[in-house]
Amino acid sequence: MNKQEKIILYILTAINFTNIMDFMIMMPLGPQLMRVFDIGPKEFGLIVSSYTFSAGISGFIAAFVIDRIDRKKTLSILYVGFIVGTLLCGIAWDYRLLIAARVFTGIFGGVLGATVLAIVSDVIPLERRGQAMGTIMTAFSVASIFGVPFGLFIATNSELGWHAPFLFLGICGIPIGFLIHKYIPTLNAHIQPERHKKPLEILKAIVANNNQIMALLLMVILMIGHFSIIPFLSPYMVANVGFKEYELPYIYFIGGLLTIFTSPYVGKLADQKGKLKIFIIFVVLSVFPVYGITHMPRIEMVWVLTVTAAFFVFSGGRFGPAQAMVTGAVDPSLRGSFMSISSALQQITAGLASYAAGFIVVKQSDGTLVGYDTVGIIAICFTLTTIFIASKLTSFDGKKY
Repeated sequence: MNKQEKIILYILTAINFTNIMDFMIMMPLGPQLMRVFDIGPKEFGLIVSSYTFSAGISGFIAAFVIDRIDRKKTLSILYVGFIVGTLLCGIAWDYRLLIAARVFTGIFGGVLGATVLAIVSDVIPLERRGQAMGTIMTAFSVASIFGVPFGLFIATNSELGWHAPFLFLGICGIPIGFLIHKYIPTLNAHIQPERHKKPLEILKAIVANNNQIMALLLMVILMIGHFSIIPFLSPYMVANVGFKEYELPYIYFIGGLLTIFTSPYVGKLADQKGKLKIFIIFVVLSVFPVYGITHMPRIEMVWVLTVTAAFFVFSGGRFGPAQAMVTGAVDPSLRGSFMSISSALQQITAGLASYAAGFIVVKQSDGTLVGYDTVGIIAICFTLTTIFIASKLTSFDGKKY
């Protein structure tokens, strides 16, 4: 990659870091929020889902206009809204206000992720896009290594409590906004007025293309398998496995530390060995830690951290190759619209999966959770079906992955 590509990727990775951390920090805060607000798994699931539902709706609406606007302008507007929403979460003082703040943040955050992916696809050629996606995915690793542990630390040790991580994150986003203005170039090559379509025409263009339908379905099924278990990982570790709230950062630190090295490597492997092949390998590998986490008894911390670290590496390894295949499945002139619809479906699916899992996972009188093992089996079944779906995908010009 040349110097300009690297600068753009680093800024987009920083944006992705704040976006991912904003969403991720909610999960390990689960035990604290459930205690402070005196709520159960279903109500906590709604906190998580409120963000994803609003992100899904805004992403769907944005799909019809996003390819008519310069990518830099879109990115700037969305990021400002996202930072404002994150700060609103930091000053919310009760359950209902937090829900409202999460809805506001989701309106911008969901489309923000799609815009980042669209810019990567516009700037980086397909033959190097797997490595680029791997770089973008390191934002998840950095959020896990630094963001979540630090967020949990200030949440448990600051007088501000759970408000502190959101306030900190909002403040961190301000200089990133200036970097967008200074270093992200004007990106309008995708704007082709003669190819602009009305909303129904855009939907028809996607629905009429079986390859694009399969690309959307791939990410939807992946999200069901992932976000049915993610929201309750931390509450389950505290309630059933015996973790203390202050010990939860170990899970995210070790998992993130490993993926900061493995994500770019997996992306490079996908470019060299084939995106489909690497995707299938990591889908199969991810089944084992998913089963281990959702069926875990009280065991020594070293074994817990081994299983959760494997989950981070193998589950994260699926998404780089999958995103590279999905972005390559659509014509570049419609990529922004397609990625917005894809992001919208993913967000809504993640919200439904999280909320549905809240009905299966039940808090007992002694504080322990039951039903998480059932959620794990369901997640595994959905995850394995993605192998069949991915095998049917081709690039937009008909090339096999």
